[in-house]
Parts: sequence; structure tokens; C-alpha cells
Amino acid sequence: MRIDPYLSVDGMPFTISEAALRLQFGAPLEVSRSMVGLNELDYGEAVYRFQDNGRLEEVTKRAHVLHIATVAVPFDTLAAFIAATDPGRFERAGFIVSPRCGIAFVPAQGPWVTALARHCIDSWRSL
Repeated sequence: MRIDPYLSVDGMPFTISEAALRLQFGAPLEVSRSMVGLNELDYGEAVYRFQDNGRLEEVTKRAHVLHIATVAVPFDTLAAFIAATDPGRFERAGFIVSPRCGIAFVPAQGPWVTALARHCIDSWRSL
């Protein structure tokens, strides 16, 4: 998984609309509503979450290795990397949230990382 914090995930910009995502990837395997009221498009290896107005909020992908700028971080060492590099990190609902990297993840739940849109950080802080 390659992240340019708050800008793109694997080259896909956070400015992409739900309609444009469906054009690019086709029909998702499953469409549902998250517990926090986001529309989830599940493509198996990635889940895209949108507001009702079509704005992309989060992208969750399997990430055995997370590439942030020029750094490659194996998932097994991601918590230690965030602890060492992001003094603004915090924990909510079992997730480690890194404002510096624009991600949230649960270290004990395997190699899944959620990339966040910049405006989502305050929502995570208020959980």
C-alpha cells in the first residue's frame, strides 16, 4: 500500500468521486452502510468509504508493507514506527491514529491499514 498522506492511496486521489471509483473498478463485491453512517464499497482487498454527498473519507486496504513517501514500513513494525515518528499519534477504539501519516490501524488485527482524508482526523479525535 502506497500512501501520500491525505492526497492519495496507491495513486488514487482522495478527490475521486464514488461514481468515478465505480467506473474505474466496476461493481463492488458488497455495498453496505458503516456504523458511523458512511457508504462502504467493498472490493475484497480494499474498502472505500464515502459520505452521502460522494466525498471519499477512508480507504482500508491490506498492507503487509506500507509505503509512505520514500519509507517502506512492514506492518509488523508499523506501531513502533508511528510511536517513533509521530508525536501527535493517539489511540481510539483500539486503533492507533497517526495524523502525520493520515492512517488508522489496529496492530493486533493483521495487515489492514485505513488511509484517512484530512478532515477525518478531528472525527477520530472526538470518538
